[in-house]
Amino acid sequence: MRRLSFHEEIEKNKKKSWLLTFLVFSFLLMTFYMISLFFDYTQRIGIIIVGFIFTISYILLNWFYGDKIILSSLGAKEAKEQKYLQLNNVVEELSIAAGIPKPKVYVIESPEMNAFAIGRKPKDSSIAITTGLLEKLNRDELSGVIGHEIAHISNYDVRFSFLVATLVGLVVFLSDIFLRNLKDSGHHKNKGSLLIVIGLVFALLAPIFVRLVQFAISRKREFLADATSAKLTRYPEGLASALEKIMRHNKGQMFVSEAISHLFFVDPNKTHVDYLFSTHPPIEERIRILRSM
Repeated sequence: MRRLSFHEEIEKNKKKSWLLTFLVFSFLLMTFYMISLFFDYTQRIGIIIVGFIFTISYILLNWFYGDKIILSSLGAKEAKEQKYLQLNNVVEELSIAAGIPKPKVYVIESPEMNAFAIGRKPKDSSIAITTGLLEKLNRDELSGVIGHEIAHISNYDVRFSFLVATLVGLVVFLSDIFLRNLKDSGHHKNKGSLLIVIGLVFALLAPIFVRLVQFAISRKREFLADATSAKLTRYPEGLASALEKIMRHNKGQMFVSEAISHLFFVDPNKTHVDYLFSTHPPIEERIRILRSM
């Protein structure tokens, strides 16, 4: 098997980000078109134009402010240097090792052990750590987890993941609007049963599409981030030991929206993952690979 090039993976992620944006944007415009079919012909053009403007505005709003919105929704507080000296030191050390600016550091009050990184690019990125993780990991284990999140930033995984969180949320929102219009389809009998059938199929496929978009964040990204963490810390056992503690401790009770659950170090809502239907690889497999390094 050919060895992975980190530079190649970064370039792939950048290209995937643009492709994902194009595909989902096209899907969103199609959603507005489907909604417009419930209205008279003279109103359709206006609905499509409004939909186009709304979609662009939504994407731009989340692109520039989405990280703040997500951090705020999770109750994340900035980790001050004095109170969280070791945490900030570890983040700074690994940022220097990865050759990126030090991300902003946040703490989330939760007994669950987890973390995530977010941001459009390395200089605008942030890392959030739960208090449960800080309390239960030693320095080597903490370095392994931070190294993993730093890897996501330096490999541009966060941009790709962030686009998924943004666009998936909009797909769910528009799907709900469509279903509401579908319930009112009795006022549009002239549209015929075909439109109702198309609408039902569309509404049923939307959740599946959302899951497929989440699966677009390949589990390979997590394995790559683990490998990059081992490269940065020079100590794969630190991350392997952290994963063991997380596997024993976590109860999957962070109750995070499924639209952003893929951003986290481990699934915040589940303790055991179904490999076929998860964006996270099994923890046991991650530990096995780390200990084989």
